[in-house]
Amino acid sequence: MDPLLSGMLGLLLGGVVVGFIVWTFLGAPTTRLELGRKILSRISKDAEFAQRVEGLLVPPPPPKPSGAAIRILRLLQEDARLIDFLLDNISDAAPEQIVAAVKEIHPKAQAALKKYLDIETVLPQKEGETVHVPVGFDPSAIHVTGNVTGQPPFQGTLLHAGWKVKEIHLTPTPEGQNEFILQPAEVELP
Repeated sequence: MDPLLSGMLGLLLGGVVVGFIVWTFLGAPTTRLELGRKILSRISKDAEFAQRVEGLLVPPPPPKPSGAAIRILRLLQEDARLIDFLLDNISDAAPEQIVAAVKEIHPKAQAALKKYLDIETVLPQKEGETVHVPVGFDPSAIHVTGNVTGQPPFQGTLLHAGWKVKEIHLTPTPEGQNEFILQPAEVELP
C-alpha cells in the first residue's frame, strides 16, 4: 500500500477513534458526534494536530522501577562485599577458603541488613509448630503447600516463619547518581 495512503488511513482511523472517545465521554450524542467530525476534519488538514491526537492514543511508558532494592544490594556490597562473593566462581575453591569467606562476609552482611532494614518474621510461631491459616489470609505472606484442598481456614505445620520488612532506613539517592549501579568500577591511575 502506498505510504501516503496508509498514513491518511491511519489518521482517519485515529480521528474516528478520538471522535468516538470524545463522543463517549463528553456531552450529548449530537454534540459528541459534531466534535468528532470537527476533530476528523482538522486531523486531515493539520499534521501537527494529528500528531498531538495520535499521542493521546499511545499509552504512557511504564514508570521507572524503584531503585530501593538495588540500594540495599549496593549497601550489602559496600559493607560486606556480598555481590563479589555471590558472583565469584567458587567451584575450584578449597572448602576451607569458602568457610573463611563465609565467616568474614556473614557477620558484615547481617550487620548491614540490621542497619538498613527492620526485619521480622511473618508468623510468630517456631518452625515445626502447628499454625492456623485463616480465611482471607494474604497469599503473598503465607504460602500454603502440601495437600491443599478446599477453602481456608487451614491448619498445618510451619516449615518457615517467613520474613517481612517492617521499616526501611535508607537515605535518598544523591541527585545525579545512577541508583542502579551496585558498585562503581574502580580505576587506579599511575
